[in-house]
Amino acid sequence: MTTSALAINGGSKALTNDPGDIFTWPIVTEEDESAVLEVLRRGGMSGTDVTKLFEEDFSAWMGTEFALGYPNGTESLRAAMWACGVGAGDEIICPSLTYWASATPALSLGAAVHFADAHPDSLCIDPADIEHRIGPRTKAIVVVHYAGHPGDMDAIMPIAKRHGVKVIEDVSHAQGSLYKGRMCGTIGDVGAMSLMAGKSLAIGEAGILVTDNREIYERCVAYGHYERTGARSQYNPPDQQVTDTSLQQFSGMPMGGYKHRMHQLSSAMGRVQLRHYPERIVEIQKAMNRFWDLLEDVPGITAHRPAAGSGSTMGGWYFARGLYRAEELGGLTNATFAEAVRAEGVGACGTGANAPLHTHNVFHYADLFGTGKPTMVSFTDRDVRQGPGTLPVSENSGQTIVGVPWFKHDRPEIIEQYAAAYRKVAEHADELKA
Repeated sequence: MTTSALAINGGSKALTNDPGDIFTWPIVTEEDESAVLEVLRRGGMSGTDVTKLFEEDFSAWMGTEFALGYPNGTESLRAAMWACGVGAGDEIICPSLTYWASATPALSLGAAVHFADAHPDSLCIDPADIEHRIGPRTKAIVVVHYAGHPGDMDAIMPIAKRHGVKVIEDVSHAQGSLYKGRMCGTIGDVGAMSLMAGKSLAIGEAGILVTDNREIYERCVAYGHYERTGARSQYNPPDQQVTDTSLQQFSGMPMGGYKHRMHQLSSAMGRVQLRHYPERIVEIQKAMNRFWDLLEDVPGITAHRPAAGSGSTMGGWYFARGLYRAEELGGLTNATFAEAVRAEGVGACGTGANAPLHTHNVFHYADLFGTGKPTMVSFTDRDVRQGPGTLPVSENSGQTIVGVPWFKHDRPEIIEQYAAAYRKVAEHADELKA
């Protein structure tokens, strides 16, 4: 038993070492700078030549036939939904515990979002809460590999197949995560993701979409990549990417009215970052697994990671979380536990994760099209809005999820001190309750 007093009660802090560069991300070198400056100096920011090379690199890394760059992850998800047939009066199924971009693009297509609950251990969409939500207008299931943890694709894909529903993987948290040895984003019909500066694969404000389905790819091109449909533009020569004759008639104009070209400063940086990303993932995995291995026997906090030997991994471990179990610490609240850990010097220890989406006013009252009623019910045959108490795991996430450090380098002495802070607070839980 640790005998030193908790810092929140006047004792010394568990953290004494300077963390140095252990949290520095992204790692930017002269190689990144040179690639970006080359595009900048020749005025190639609005072209597509570098972006196409990045797409080739990315599809090769993912093992998919197609990749398509986007200005951000939100637009890649919107395009994926439209390409999967989501339109006015349709529905998608999406976890409530996620960032808003996983769901709100459906509203802009006139569709409704039927939210599902999260699994308490993976924090991904619970397969057991999907099938009963499928209706005659359901077009897609959005699977978010939440906080880097792969969703249960073996359970989800058969459900989708039985009902003829597409599966869209949101890989914004999980670039490089593996599900039983397969890249997340390559198992469903289409994968889409953010590559913004805070993500584990951070290349700027950008996104990308991957698929093996040529129809989905061509629909995405036609929807927002007008320069790739065969029409010349100021910055690019003709680039015939669409073979579907029903789409060719719209050549030179984005069918969705969106401009989805990726900024080439991002794609230039992306090519460099991707070259080094696999080795950097290995370093992050070593560091994060070291942290959790040190806490293996500590009550109250459990690792949010796939089981060892499952073939599943956490990729770059973006948005690192832990699972908090108050009952193992005599009912000590998550908020009190986190406050005490922060007092030990761990700034990353907060409670919860993304606020549940299903209770937000946007999904209850927002009228995007001026129809005089909420978009969620403007074009649909049924009302799938859900209020408080309908998705208990998602709604209780503030009590069951706790923040942990996201280490980018494996520095054992520093990681040991961070782990010691969590252990110290857990072992002094009685003091906090008193």
